[in-house]
Amino acid sequence: MNPIFIRTSHKIVGIWLGMGFLFLAFWSSMAFGQTTTSPATVLEAIFHYDDNSTEHIIMMTSRLSRAVIAVTIGASLAVAGALMQALTRNPIASPSIFGINAGALFFVVFATVFFSFHSLIQLMWFAFLGAAIAAVMVFTLGSLGRERLSPIKIILAGTALTALFSSFTQGLLVLNEQSLEGVLFWIGGSVSGRSIEMLQPIWPLMLGAGVLSFFLARSINILTSGEDIAKGLGQKVISVKIGMSISIVILAGGSVAVGGSIGFVGLIVPHIVRSMVGTDYRWILPYSAICGASLLLLADIGARFIIMPEEMPIGVMTAMIGAPFFIYLARRGVNQK
Repeated sequence: MNPIFIRTSHKIVGIWLGMGFLFLAFWSSMAFGQTTTSPATVLEAIFHYDDNSTEHIIMMTSRLSRAVIAVTIGASLAVAGALMQALTRNPIASPSIFGINAGALFFVVFATVFFSFHSLIQLMWFAFLGAAIAAVMVFTLGSLGRERLSPIKIILAGTALTALFSSFTQGLLVLNEQSLEGVLFWIGGSVSGRSIEMLQPIWPLMLGAGVLSFFLARSINILTSGEDIAKGLGQKVISVKIGMSISIVILAGGSVAVGGSIGFVGLIVPHIVRSMVGTDYRWILPYSAICGASLLLLADIGARFIIMPEEMPIGVMTAMIGAPFFIYLARRGVNQK
């Protein structure tokens, strides 16, 4: 039997196994919390909802929303991280390198201080706007000069703008400490207390960005072999980079706008996926989506139990998982094709 077919068939099986694990994690997110429910009760709440049942109300109004949001954000951040590492050819790159987190947080604080906005829906749009503006600024600065869009210029521009937005944010919070409480969940990251209504306005954009990234997968494979090779094969390198950047902005920006600053998902998931499927982005991207969604669901479940009856911010949980992995990568040294 052809070895390539065997490898491909194994990857397809892996996709189905990953989907099964994701379903199990989703069900666990619905079932476990301060009040644990049985599998039968979860199914009853979904298919035979009873508004007189307290358990059904909790699952359908709270846990279902946060599970759906966790899946969306986890998948989006992981795919954005994989795209970012391919775009910059930097194996430790993540969406925050575009200044997305810092830009979103600054605009949230700005809206709170100067416009007295406190509605989550209103602040979400400001966060999305800030993430998009920060990313466009990084992309523009990284495109200046003769080399156009180079990885090192993107990294330098992202680092500089992240420091700039962070300084502005700290200055505003010092001037108006009352705003700190209203933006804490964006700083720590959380899917608790979010409603599906927050996700509805931007999920079509995030879905479109995800689909775009999958269509670009073959071109990304060529691009990671080197720009000269890609140009020699007739690829429109700038168009591919712009498409990747748009996907990163929407996926990561939408995630930060809804869930706040949730780190390390976009860093560690692509590395784990590459160790399983290699460097083919036609497989890296779907695997990243599944693994990122599963990781954030598990992190959210863990956040409910660490300091019960209180909940730990999910961003803290991902940092506890991701920081040791980051140290491991730094000590071992990594290479990116």
